[in-house]
Amino acid sequence: MSSRSSRPVIAVVLGVAVLAGVGWCAEAEKGTDFPSATGGDDSSQAVTSVSTPPEGSPDFDPAPAPAPEPAPGEPGDPAVPEAPAPGGDPLVPPARAALGQLEVKGRAPKTGYDRDLFGQAWSDDVGVEFGRNGCDTRNDILRRDLQEHTFRPGTRDCVVLTGVLNGPYTGERIEFQRGQDTSSLVQIDHVVALSDSWQKGAQQLTVEQRRDLANDPLNLLAVSGRANQQKGDGDTATWLPPRREFWCSYVSRQVLVKERYGLWVTQAERDAMDRVLSGC
Repeated sequence: MSSRSSRPVIAVVLGVAVLAGVGWCAEAEKGTDFPSATGGDDSSQAVTSVSTPPEGSPDFDPAPAPAPEPAPGEPGDPAVPEAPAPGGDPLVPPARAALGQLEVKGRAPKTGYDRDLFGQAWSDDVGVEFGRNGCDTRNDILRRDLQEHTFRPGTRDCVVLTGVLNGPYTGERIEFQRGQDTSSLVQIDHVVALSDSWQKGAQQLTVEQRRDLANDPLNLLAVSGRANQQKGDGDTATWLPPRREFWCSYVSRQVLVKERYGLWVTQAERDAMDRVLSGC
């Protein structure tokens, strides 16, 4: 074939090739998927395009901002409460420290004990808290420990007429009403009984120190009269309140009172105190 006759054929072939190329590009612009070089679907490389409505339109819902990481030392979830600190009564730690400092000795004879050796009952003439405030000690403690109390008019809120006691020794609710037949339902207990203190060092105290001991609010609690009578002059080794939840507070007060007034403990008493406080 001559070169002149082959030229039209070459032109036709080139035209077909150009048209085929244009068609391939058009299909690619339409988003036609093509197999990967390996011949299979490569879903890990596929990209999905998501259109977001313009800001301000009803369908606009911006993605939430990532939550900030908690700062070092802060809890990650503030809704989770922290464990409560042990020993809720603030008297427990100093009592633990003081227990080891108490002298351990045998009980002295009760010979010569008399309540009058500790001064007039509920005297206001003392050098401890509430002393010389114009109210007697019994009413000071009733006012401190009772709730919903009322007072006799004209006594400057000194004489408590009624009130409610949540008995620390028993947990019972006691309605207090001042009167000859009702006052004894609530009694003021000497946490360290005066007789016990007499047998463990109070004989060596001055009259003023014994009077303070008998009226010291640290050594006094408003309690159920029945529980107070059951206790008598027992120490930690022989009596503890029926309500176990109050043991830590009760024993802590005994330890701190004995430390304050230089009283000693027996070995059995110290061991009992240690057992209670070790569980607080």
